[in-house]
Amino acid sequence: MEPLERVRSKTVVIPSSNIDTDQIIPARFLTTTTKEGLGKQLFADWRYGADGAPNPAFVLNKPESIGCQVLVAGHNFGCGSSREHAPWALLDYGFRAVISTQIADIFRSNSLKNGLLPITVDDSTARWLEDHPGAEVDIDLSVARLTLPTGVAVTFPIEAFARHCLLNGLDELGYLRSRLGDIERYEAARIKDA
Repeated sequence: MEPLERVRSKTVVIPSSNIDTDQIIPARFLTTTTKEGLGKQLFADWRYGADGAPNPAFVLNKPESIGCQVLVAGHNFGCGSSREHAPWALLDYGFRAVISTQIADIFRSNSLKNGLLPITVDDSTARWLEDHPGAEVDIDLSVARLTLPTGVAVTFPIEAFARHCLLNGLDELGYLRSRLGDIERYEAARIKDA
């Protein structure tokens, strides 16, 4: 997993509420166990027509979305089934953070475990972001702060363990492996005392 400390990027806005994981990555693309290539299928039913041609009206098909690393979404983003492929697809597309007023718990958990930062903000911050698509934001994970181009800064909640893992590019297994020396010392002392 790639470490994540700071993201400075323009935003892509999809203001729809209740975007579920089947809209993020339709079930027909869940046959893979690899993360690579899923970005092409991100929002597939919205991005492409029945003939497979890109829908020019969909925001990800517009030139201004290229290279954006922050997705601003409507309320209750990531609801639905618990597919880990949803954050995989967002990451493979190039997103590093998702901002919403509410992010579904399972999606949040899957995102944090895979290196995607889910950020919840208040209604007024979300409205400002929705009203200013393409705004360049600054996300500083070390202090859990989102700064708007206006200079307004808002903090966002994140668990200490999740923040540590993201900052250091570790998933849960990587964290355990980073503590291998402590684990081995503990086991050696336990065996010695037995």
